Amino acid sequence: MSASAPFAGFGADTIGFIEDLRFHNERDWFQANKERYEAQWLAPAMAFIEDMAPRLEKVAPHMTAVPKKTGGSLMRIYRDTRFSKDKTPYKTNIGLHFRHAAGKDVHAPGLYVHIEPGEHFLGCGLWRPASEPLRAIRQRIVDKPDAWRAATSGKAFTRHWKIGGESLKRAPKGFDPEHPLIDDLKRKDFTAGIELTDADVANAQFAATAEQRFAEAAPFMRFLCEAVGVSY
Repeated sequence: MSASAPFAGFGADTIGFIEDLRFHNERDWFQANKERYEAQWLAPAMAFIEDMAPRLEKVAPHMTAVPKKTGGSLMRIYRDTRFSKDKTPYKTNIGLHFRHAAGKDVHAPGLYVHIEPGEHFLGCGLWRPASEPLRAIRQRIVDKPDAWRAATSGKAFTRHWKIGGESLKRAPKGFDPEHPLIDDLKRKDFTAGIELTDADVANAQFAATAEQRFAEAAPFMRFLCEAVGVSY
């Protein structure tokens, strides 16, 4: 699917649709408002992805921006309710995941954009990596502590990005509980984020801002990619 117009921001129409969907999260309402979904959710998302494609080629060439309704950078609006008590059928956020070309799922290194009223953010890194890449990252921190410190404490990175995610209560098996970087070794997620405002995402230059922020995260992303054996 190709965007019919240049990206103009995730503005009031997009935010309004998401807010309405929160209150009318049911199939009949969604079908009756399918044209709004196409114009106010899908179209700006596709335009943003298209805008990001050449930008990522400059700052993160192995991350992919694929403007497709399914199987691309736009995450599905439909919730998987099979094992959830919450049976509402639709997500109330726009999720855009720029995956690594070598990755097949959300556990690979990647860049992320989250559009949700009151909770907009950019993300980068690896969320819940499997045991093998998780151990590889921890081992690289042990083997190259100075490189890890440089990747996570540089001014360009820490000015906007904040490392987050869940951690173990105890040192992971096989790692020294007294290691000076034990708090990082305990991490189950190796992700960082930047909180955004409605004004940030509504700006027609939001893709340029995202490009700059993702460029600032390059040392962090490069460390993680090298740890799991892929190029950045």
